[in-house]
Amino acid sequence: MIERIVLHIDFDYFYAQCEEIRNPSLKTKPVVVCMFSDRGGDSGAIATANYTARKFGVKSGLPIRLAKQKLKERTDSVFLPADFEFYSDMSERSMKIIKEFADIFEYVGRDEAYLDVSEKTECDFIRASHIAQQIKNLVRENTQLTCSVGVSPNKLLSKIASDYKKPDGLTVITPDKISAFIQT
Repeated sequence: MIERIVLHIDFDYFYAQCEEIRNPSLKTKPVVVCMFSDRGGDSGAIATANYTARKFGVKSGLPIRLAKQKLKERTDSVFLPADFEFYSDMSERSMKIIKEFADIFEYVGRDEAYLDVSEKTECDFIRASHIAQQIKNLVRENTQLTCSVGVSPNKLLSKIASDYKKPDGLTVITPDKISAFIQT
């Protein structure tokens, strides 16, 4: 079987992080990005929330009314409508950087992508981890966004690994460590 190295890049709380970059005064507050429905008021659902809001149980898919209830004691909470034009611009700027490192690039959505770096790294996981760190650094320098990266021999493990040390994490699973990682 041919060995591969796949990176999964996953931006941390992407929409809310974009809002924090646009307005740095939001960084210490619970920030919730909402998909408001046409019915008006607080009808709709949460698209994402920053980690401050998540500590109160606010997460994607939660009804806006319930999220506001969970954050009622945090009078500094901010509920914002999704601005997909801005998020798409931030994503495009980031993906342009990320794509340069890939032998094969797969765009998954505004906030995530897969990269096969097998040829560039000659299937060397140390080189792959250096590439992952370079991506993280360049994206942060150019957009201020943080991302978490998973590195492994396949897409599924890389996806799991990218979520392992969020936010701003880097997890490498070499072939000899797969069993130990799965058991954790």
